Amino acid sequence: MIAAGIALLASGCTMTPQYVQPELPVSASFPTGGVYAAQPGAASDARSAKGVAAADIGWRDFFVDARLQRLIDIALKNNRDLRVSVLNVQAAQAQYRIARAQLLPSIGAQAGQSRQRSPETLASFGQTVQNTYSVGLNAAWEIDLFGRVQSLKDQALAKYFATAYARKAAEISLVSQVATQYLQVLQADDLLAVTRQTLKSTRDSFNIVKLQFDNGAASELDVSQAQAVMESAAANLQAQERARAQAVNALVLLLGEPMPEDMPAGMALDGQNLLTDIPAGLPSDVLLHRPDIMEAEQNLLAANANIGAARAAFFPRISLTGSFGTLSPTLGGLFKAGSAAWSFAPTITLPIFEGGQNQANLDLANIEKKVEIAQYEKAVQSAFSDVADGLAARGTYDQQIAALARDAAAQQRRLDLSTLRYKQGVDSYLGVLTAQQDLYSVQQTLISARTQRLANLVTLYQALGGGWIERTGEEPRAADAS
Repeated sequence: MIAAGIALLASGCTMTPQYVQPELPVSASFPTGGVYAAQPGAASDARSAKGVAAADIGWRDFFVDARLQRLIDIALKNNRDLRVSVLNVQAAQAQYRIARAQLLPSIGAQAGQSRQRSPETLASFGQTVQNTYSVGLNAAWEIDLFGRVQSLKDQALAKYFATAYARKAAEISLVSQVATQYLQVLQADDLLAVTRQTLKSTRDSFNIVKLQFDNGAASELDVSQAQAVMESAAANLQAQERARAQAVNALVLLLGEPMPEDMPAGMALDGQNLLTDIPAGLPSDVLLHRPDIMEAEQNLLAANANIGAARAAFFPRISLTGSFGTLSPTLGGLFKAGSAAWSFAPTITLPIFEGGQNQANLDLANIEKKVEIAQYEKAVQSAFSDVADGLAARGTYDQQIAALARDAAAQQRRLDLSTLRYKQGVDSYLGVLTAQQDLYSVQQTLISARTQRLANLVTLYQALGGGWIERTGEEPRAADAS
């Protein structure tokens, strides 16, 4: 009983407020119906998640493009931002160990020698010079009676967990960023192909019109219009070449190393085969397991623990210090009988007047907790919005792309007919130029819509917590795992 009482006294109590998780400031379910419903006519290359939650789907199973898989693997090993996140976790862990060590006594060994001279009038037995040799152990311990050190330890632990979840969010985000940037490169490839084809078509048209002008069958206006369209296509080609080079540079930055030369073959933009029917689940199941929200909650827990430390500052602090060793006027006499020495000095410090500092610290701790509550609620709302936006886009892109594909086919047919009618002298060349420009525009829009559809699926996968595990069925790693 006495030992238990001493242990209870030593561990003290905590003055940290009881933590209550804030209620979710969002709807109980994600939006359904309308644009959020699965639309008919979905893309034929879509794959099914078969009811598996996004967080349980490995990124190698979500992204089946072998080239993209290789790029993600490289980025996870070399990306500098992710490397900094890992180091931040290690630093936070070290800070926690420092705070935890304050709960234990500190013990150190000490050996010393002092030499002192006194005036002859003060010297004992005429010895004006005195030597003292000492060897011993020193110990110090703050009895955490009111939980100040415990609260600081809890705060450091919560900060460590928050940093670990931030690292997890960074890794998930990196997987999404690499995939999205890879899609940007594929989009640039398709836009380049369309632009080159458009430039070839406009050059052919210009050569035909120029030949007709030389033979007196076309006007100079027709030649100028054909040349203007051709030069515009040539300028667009340079812009697309530049955009592709910059897209590759952005991808290399994410990789953290130059693009390897031995990359496996990849899939074209319209051949990307991503999962489309990932179940959204309920906000309470999905959002509370997102690493960014878990990070926000750990920051809230740290602020809550800091209130306990601020409260404990109003109460006495009890410290125990002591030493045990030997003292001798000669080095050879340190370990002789009768040289033992010890000291024990308990101290208690009670704040009486601090100029309002302790109260200000407590007020600050309470305000910081309110800030963290608002940050937590904002993180939940932002996550809910991310998922809702992804669901809305998933339900509409397929029909939009199908309509744009039909539009492109109709514009191609229009161009063919306009060219034929011009050659037969039925219409002016303006109809051909307009058809060429409209076809190029809708082809660009179609490519952009295909990219946005795939990028939305990637974003939805990330918003639902996907991208942490490599293969479906694997046991998820801890947030602070390397």
